[in-house]
Amino acid sequence: MTVVLGIGAIAPEDVVRVARHGVAVELGPGARDAIAWARSRVDDLAASEEPVYGISTGFGALASRHIEPGLRAQLQKSLIRSHAAGVGPRVEDEVVRALMLLRLSTLASGHSGVRLETAEAYAAMLNAGLTPVVREYGSLGCSGDLAPLAHCALAVMGEGDVDDHGVVRPAADALADHGLAPVELAEKEGLALINGTDGMLGMLVLAVHDLRRLLDTADLAAAMSIEGLMGTDRVLAADLQALRPHPGQATSAAHMASLLAGSPIVASHRFGDDRVQDAYSLRCAPQVHGAARDTLEHAATVAGRELAAAIDNPSVLDDGRIESHGNFHGAPLAYVLDFLAIPVADVASMSERRTDRFLDASRSQGLPPFLADDPGVDSGHMIAQYTQAAMVSELKRLAVPASVDSIPSSAMQEDHVSLGWSAARKLRTAVDLLTRVLAIEIITAARGIDLRAPLEPAAATGAAIALLRTRVAGPGPDRHLSPDLEAATALVRDGSLLEAAHSIAGRDELQATRR
Repeated sequence: MTVVLGIGAIAPEDVVRVARHGVAVELGPGARDAIAWARSRVDDLAASEEPVYGISTGFGALASRHIEPGLRAQLQKSLIRSHAAGVGPRVEDEVVRALMLLRLSTLASGHSGVRLETAEAYAAMLNAGLTPVVREYGSLGCSGDLAPLAHCALAVMGEGDVDDHGVVRPAADALADHGLAPVELAEKEGLALINGTDGMLGMLVLAVHDLRRLLDTADLAAAMSIEGLMGTDRVLAADLQALRPHPGQATSAAHMASLLAGSPIVASHRFGDDRVQDAYSLRCAPQVHGAARDTLEHAATVAGRELAAAIDNPSVLDDGRIESHGNFHGAPLAYVLDFLAIPVADVASMSERRTDRFLDASRSQGLPPFLADDPGVDSGHMIAQYTQAAMVSELKRLAVPASVDSIPSSAMQEDHVSLGWSAARKLRTAVDLLTRVLAIEIITAARGIDLRAPLEPAAATGAAIALLRTRVAGPGPDRHLSPDLEAATALVRDGSLLEAAHSIAGRDELQATRR
């Protein structure tokens, strides 16, 4: 398939397809026409005597200097070269591809004034699998993601390095080998290629995609813990949830109830249990997971608005005017990127608490200490919980917002910045850690459920355990635990465990509550 870019919003799922799965992209006829029209306006102003920011002037604090026509090509090169100042580890290829795609989407809107050949060069690099090398540090999130975007523009110019299907090479050589020509940037194009929030937005779109799956997986993990810890499913009843009508809470409760439907373990103690109520980490899982879902949907709404935006400065308006403005400021994205890190940390924290209950013989309802095969000789899952605790502690630090900070730059012209790129990088780490925390809960809950034999789990949770057992052996003497945890993490990350459970139950209920 090919993702066709028009003048409107690109779909979030198309961002994931191009960024993560290498789907091809092309400019639609409407986008081509819009690009050509906007470029004609830039050409008209470039030929006039009137100084226009970004076309015939310097940039930022140097905007007062008028640039003569003979120096404008050099101006564009200088802008990109000087702004490609990132340092540190490489940014992930999927983030860079998302960033390039979203910059191309803005170019396709017809509000940036680039030439068609420049926009097509971005599509060609994406389709050739050439990914510019972008460094971790350099963006303040205002004016957009300048340094990361500049590294991409540098590669389009035939300078810097690119990743060519796993091999880092000089961009000039890679372009030549793929039959692509470097672009000689014209007036306005340098600014148009770097004045955007595309890195922040790309990471937000990918995080929203991943967190939808992870919050579903958190429900699965909690349901398995309810079974393994001999908890009750009565608190998941729809009429109880309706007393507090938050949509995310209803979704999680219905999802967990469907995963536990028909559970012999739950049924075995439905009557005659002298416990009045379960611990909060079991009983309140729908409330916490549900609040995280509602926060996620707010972030998705913000992302959707930004996907419909044309972020640049200056912009070519529909009436032909070219105006400078502040739409490149990253605050709308920075806030929700920071916001999401809070529920990610809290969902992980609750997961760790459920894991810890399995390991404490005084709270595990009859399970052996640390789920060990021979307690004292074996340590069971004792240190797996340590690992979880270390990650949860890190998640709490990652939940501290970046967007409340600001360091002025550009001789005080850019005196307030969003730090949205930093918020996005934090969130990517947080999403990875949540994946690992949930995997440890699932592997622990599965062991606890196995130790309840001959009682059996629900069909849905049982299907997830059956898949897990193809990669991770069941209860027994201590063995090297790290490979088991990595195997479980892989099954959480690719959604396999969730799909196994949903093959039995849960999918219809989940979709119904989302509608």
